[in-house]
Amino acid sequence: MQRREFLSWLLKSAGVALGLEGLAALPYFYHSRKEGPLRYIMAAEEGKIPRRGVRQVDFSVAGMTRKIFIVREEKELFVLSPTCSHLGCLVSWNYLKQEFDCPCHGGRYDISGRVIGGPPPKPLTRLPYEIKNGSLYVGVRA
Repeated sequence: MQRREFLSWLLKSAGVALGLEGLAALPYFYHSRKEGPLRYIMAAEEGKIPRRGVRQVDFSVAGMTRKIFIVREEKELFVLSPTCSHLGCLVSWNYLKQEFDCPCHGGRYDISGRVIGGPPPKPLTRLPYEIKNGSLYVGVRA
């Protein structure tokens, strides 16, 4: 094999390798959304709704456990998804710093879910909810 043939083969191989790497990375950049009707699932009884601050709640949907954060900031109540907007890791509430932290790449969010540090491009998602008969129901796609 001559030098020119070898370099041509090497460049083609590198191109194929980079293409395959790009294909492997697609799931991280493409987030499929389940389209379907929004239905409300009971996530927390009245006693688990915080009077102030943040409370993590786990509830079950179709046999799978899901995690949410119920937040009461001043007089506003809202529900946050625990999924980091960077690459989809699950954030946790840091009581000492009073912020949500992502363990994967150092993303940080304030109590409202707004980005305050790290690579996340968007705030945490606010989930639809209803309060019926003293219980909190979270909207999920079927």
